[in-house]
Amino acid sequence: MRQLILKAAAVAALGFGLAAPQPVLAQAKSFDLQSVFGLQVPSIGPSPVKWAERVALMTNNEVKIKVHGAGEFVPPFEVFGAVSNGSIPMGFDWVGYWAGKIPVANLVGSMPFGPNPELFLGWMFQGGGLEIIQKAYDPHNVKIIPCHLVVPEAGGWFNKEIKTVADLKGLNMRIAGLGAKAMAKLGANVQLVPAGEIFVSLERGRIEAAEFSAPQLDLGLGLQKIAKHYYFPGWHQPASWDTIIVNMNVWKSLPEKHQKAMVEACYANITFNTFDQINAQIDAIEKIEAAGVKIQRFPDAVLAALHKASTEVMEEEAQKDALFAEAYKSLSAYTKRVGRWNDLQAIPRN
Repeated sequence: MRQLILKAAAVAALGFGLAAPQPVLAQAKSFDLQSVFGLQVPSIGPSPVKWAERVALMTNNEVKIKVHGAGEFVPPFEVFGAVSNGSIPMGFDWVGYWAGKIPVANLVGSMPFGPNPELFLGWMFQGGGLEIIQKAYDPHNVKIIPCHLVVPEAGGWFNKEIKTVADLKGLNMRIAGLGAKAMAKLGANVQLVPAGEIFVSLERGRIEAAEFSAPQLDLGLGLQKIAKHYYFPGWHQPASWDTIIVNMNVWKSLPEKHQKAMVEACYANITFNTFDQINAQIDAIEKIEAAGVKIQRFPDAVLAALHKASTEVMEEEAQKDALFAEAYKSLSAYTKRVGRWNDLQAIPRN
């Protein structure tokens, strides 16, 4: 009898063990991401890498993203198309590069004489900006996540001094976005040169002037070794957005918790990159100045002409594209209304 009881107990214990729920290990999902920038470019180069690290942390390594630099899969300016058609699941960009396909991306990338980073951040996430740009990306099967807010850029590097508006006429300049169209209105010959080719183009005389980004990034390109005049302010990009783009089929395949982790990781990225960039600019300016570069501001008359040309460009673009018009109206109204807070808080400096 005792043996029967022990046997029954053993069977019961075995049955209980088989019935008990076993821990389920989530299978990690891996994705490739290509940036339009080299990973060694200061600030923006490591940005998608840091984002991928944050996503892995927030998902307990259930989502792993391998970040590739410019050109590893496709040329930099083909990243959007590759993400759109699914050749690459994810990308990292400056949003304005895709203005040829999506006109409103030019405005969202940067608005000449537009809002500062603080206002641009508010408009993107609280003022309806993200909803407008996503409507433009939907037909291309792409999800956009704003992920890096660039501080005000420099006005650019010039081989000659800019004293009057006439000095811009015939100037061969690398400049992107709506600022390029404004410069063209004033007679400059503008072209878009990938970041990795700017130094060589300026060195070999293919261009006579170039803008790229803020001093921290410009210093990393070594442009202080060639150009002798470095101008401010960055009228063409007082703030600008770099973004994570995800193939929409890939995005929809992710559970909501992973989608949320990717967005939250971008919020963290924006915060880190903002204070990191602000801290780095004066160091870069001092190093550029030490290299013998003359740092100066555009004359007021030149800025006034650029402002007028920029306004004309944006109004013309708004006439051609409904979403551009919607974003232009929205961002202008937001900047005027919410910007009053900044105006009221402005403290005079001696």
